[in-house]
Amino acid sequence: MYALVDCNNFFASCERVFRPDLNGKPVVVLSNNDGCVVARSNEAKALGIPMGAPAFKYAELFEQYKVHVFSANFTLYGDMSQRVMNLLAEYTDDFEMYSIDEAFLKFEGFKSEDLQAHCEEIQRKVTKWTGIPISIGVANTKSLSKVGNKIAKKFPDRTKSVYLIDTEEKRLKALKWLKVEDVWGIGRRLSKRLHAINIRTAYDFTQLDDEWLQKKMSIVSVHLKQELLGKESFRMIRETAKKSIATTRTFEKNYTEFNQVKERVVTFAVSCAAKLRSQNSCCNAMMIFLRTNFHREDHQQYNNSIVVKLPFATNSSIELAQFAEAGLKKIFKEGYKYKKAGVVVLDFTPQDEVEQHLFENSNPKHVAAMQALDKINASLGKNNVKLASQDPKKTWKMKQEKLSPRYTTNIDEIITIRV
Repeated sequence: MYALVDCNNFFASCERVFRPDLNGKPVVVLSNNDGCVVARSNEAKALGIPMGAPAFKYAELFEQYKVHVFSANFTLYGDMSQRVMNLLAEYTDDFEMYSIDEAFLKFEGFKSEDLQAHCEEIQRKVTKWTGIPISIGVANTKSLSKVGNKIAKKFPDRTKSVYLIDTEEKRLKALKWLKVEDVWGIGRRLSKRLHAINIRTAYDFTQLDDEWLQKKMSIVSVHLKQELLGKESFRMIRETAKKSIATTRTFEKNYTEFNQVKERVVTFAVSCAAKLRSQNSCCNAMMIFLRTNFHREDHQQYNNSIVVKLPFATNSSIELAQFAEAGLKKIFKEGYKYKKAGVVVLDFTPQDEVEQHLFENSNPKHVAAMQALDKINASLGKNNVKLASQDPKKTWKMKQEKLSPRYTTNIDEIITIRV
């Protein structure tokens, strides 16, 4: 049986752990640079605040209903996530962290009543030890455990935040209750296509023909249907090295000069290189993109990207910075106000399996140089040593006007208790 554990309104819950006075009050968390709403408490959802809502458009509503607004505190959220995951991993050796606030656990040899009690114990312990409320859905496939989780979250009092789909009757009832757009892996775009042929629920989806699903949607949709029918198709995924690494940022202001954008793109390439080295990988290609602010209708709009095929595999910050700059030159246009750019490294090769070419290879001297750079930055602090093409005085600082303290990771911001 699979258990899908999901932290309820995770970012908002992290803020409430250290601010219990916010319990029962509307809370929202904003994205990078305080742009859009990326997390909402149930009270904020009830006010009609949608996910992705631009903060400036909802400023009056926030003030009117006394909504507590926070900048995204990823340092805090990451640490709280790790605390939750460490507790969950104690209950099974078959564990998959699916996202920052979700994990799959696989259990063998339990009777239904024993597994119900076991999961209730997990729910109580995680909530008590971390302060983060969780919901658990259990079923014999991963997709059905997602359905069970939605029921547990929707009806916490009746389910004790744990719901097992362990009979055919429960499976059918759950699928007929769940809207098709809420099925894991379908979402809004595909649900519109399904609504057009009168498919409204997860149960309706399971009645579709496999051949139609594969032709009109994808083979993954066929596997999803089998999962909802109770036939396992998606197995546990073991942690592996990432297949792509990205560093993208929204600028704190509009950039119009090439050198301004270049410095940022070079910095992003250096960040990707460090991440490659941390997993002992080299990349054979990279993508560079840049775009203007599409929210500003009064500005001319432009966005473009380019994939650069590298002549050799590398994880050298120096070489990747050079390739990134060359790619940027091909897509940068004068006369635009740029708001975002990014670098994505692709097509990985294990560091110890890089093939040597006849005419052009990565500079072998860079290996020792990068090792020294990583060692210095690890001991003195991230990004203390930079390339000459990076601005030595510039550190990436997002607009975070409503940032809460890093209670669990910074001794200077530890919670203060008055007695």
